[in-house]
Amino acid sequence: MSQTNEPLKTAALQTATFACGCFWGVESKFQQIEGVVSTDVGYTGGTSDAPTYKSVCGGGTGHAEAVEIIFDPAIVSYSELLERFFLMHDPTDTGDTHGGQYRAAIFYHSSDQEAEARKFKERIQADCGLPVTTQIAPAVAFFRAEEYHQDYYKKNGGGFC
Repeated sequence: MSQTNEPLKTAALQTATFACGCFWGVESKFQQIEGVVSTDVGYTGGTSDAPTYKSVCGGGTGHAEAVEIIFDPAIVSYSELLERFFLMHDPTDTGDTHGGQYRAAIFYHSSDQEAEARKFKERIQADCGLPVTTQIAPAVAFFRAEEYHQDYYKKNGGGFC
């Protein structure tokens, strides 16, 4: 058994869930942020109890392709994650033109996250002068995507989708 000099801070870690298009690229961008401990891509915000990539892409499940992030708020704040998230997509795009699974959404895990997300959305809307269509909703069941989707760019290289 190995021992480290730094204590594990699991009690301090938090979860954030974001959707804004193809989860491969979104995951890769969040993985580059210092303080992001881990990421998983998957499906959330829908009605099926067993979504798969095929069923989500086929429509009808209501799920969004999303990234669930475990982060250390002592290193990166939720507000900083929101800022990066809003740089990853056009917050005025409903996602309907790209398929409902690519809609932009923030799935909050606490009342503090909800308040921050709503405040951030209002600021973005005031800055751009257009309605921000990014959804803000409570986190619900997150279904981890098939293994070949996890860390897609680390495994396969290539550009962003």
